[in-house]
Amino acid sequence: MNKTIINTASAPAPIGPYNQAILSDNLLFISGQICIDPSTGNLKNKDIQEEAHQVMHNLRAILQEAGMDFSNVVKTTIFITDMHQFSAVNEVYGKYFERDFPARETVQVSALPKFVNVEISMIAVK
Repeated sequence: MNKTIINTASAPAPIGPYNQAILSDNLLFISGQICIDPSTGNLKNKDIQEEAHQVMHNLRAILQEAGMDFSNVVKTTIFITDMHQFSAVNEVYGKYFERDFPARETVQVSALPKFVNVEISMIAVK
């Protein structure tokens, strides 16, 4: 098995003992991303839309570091603290995919790191 660690300064540094992503052969496993702005280290969380956009920007940066984009994504998991905000997150999320949406689940959780409202992880295929 080929295993390559993917990290980029264009996405937030991990806040725990993990990497931003692991590329194993042609599969990219991206760790859950939250709304940390990598240029400042601050949260971008004035509202759920800003959070979701920052999460997607962070995911895009990791995909690009691995030589991929959102068209390579086959599976996502969205963690959200309030299912009442599902449609707002869904609207932002949908803007990042051309046509072929990946498989996905969305799960409500009681809390997320740094007490943000949304976290998204991805699996992509090269």
